[in-house]
Amino acid sequence: MKNEVKGKTVSDTTKKTAAAKKATEGVAAAVKTAEKTAAKAADKAEKVVEKVVEKTEEAAAKTAAKAETAVKAAAKKAPAKKAVVKETVYLQYLGKEIDKDELVKQVKEIWTKELNNKAADIKDITLYLKPEENAAYYVVNGDVTGRIQL
Repeated sequence: MKNEVKGKTVSDTTKKTAAAKKATEGVAAAVKTAEKTAAKAADKAEKVVEKVVEKTEEAAAKTAAKAETAVKAAAKKAPAKKAVVKETVYLQYLGKEIDKDELVKQVKEIWTKELNNKAADIKDITLYLKPEENAAYYVVNGDVTGRIQL
């Protein structure tokens, strides 16, 4: 009489147990292989990240060096600030006092109101005072001329 457990023989059960053990060992080997592969992939990824960081740092250092050179060059080219001196000029003649700033103001008004130009378009104003003619002559931007009664 064979040993049976619910209709199965011991040898069938032993065979299935051995097959299950073999399958478990195969799965364990596959897990170890997967772990090794994952570890290698992680090492490769870490090396790639290190290279990217290294190249980024090099590029940042080069950019910083260029910026520093540009700042130094700009500092060398920047003109030194000149002291601002306030000037006041008055012409006193035959009991009259004529202020240079007032004459410049009148020239600007003529430029904008009578000649319909923009004040920002004025590059330079030259004044010629002729007290014997009771007049001031002006030249704006080297080509527009006129006369102001003193």
